[in-house]
Amino acid sequence: MVTVHIDGACSGNPGRVGIGYVIEKDKTLIKEESLYLGVQTNNFAEYMALIFSLVDVLAIDDADCHVYSDSQLLCEQITGNYRVKNNNIIPLYALAKRLIARFDKFTITHIDRELNGQADALAKKGTGFLV
Repeated sequence: MVTVHIDGACSGNPGRVGIGYVIEKDKTLIKEESLYLGVQTNNFAEYMALIFSLVDVLAIDDADCHVYSDSQLLCEQITGNYRVKNNNIIPLYALAKRLIARFDKFTITHIDRELNGQADALAKKGTGFLV
């Protein structure tokens, strides 16, 4: 099983958006990524961190994926507990769900920000500001 820690950061909302994620398999680091994605919203950043990481996990060709995120909204929307109301996020949600459907087993878990430090630092780095 692959585990992924994801985070999105936004300097202002909207503002400069960065994403960060860490992919591990059997507790071995496979990839860590930090990307700048322009000016957008924090929710956009959270979804893009999920989408980019899922594309990378699918390239590893592992059928099981567990994602950890400190975004409660993202986790609740992906699990179907909350509706996606923002028209700009609906296409990102649809893309994420299509990627998730390609896994044999997928879970997403909300965690406290303190437990997501590496992904958080990578996301902040992606904004161009080390906050």
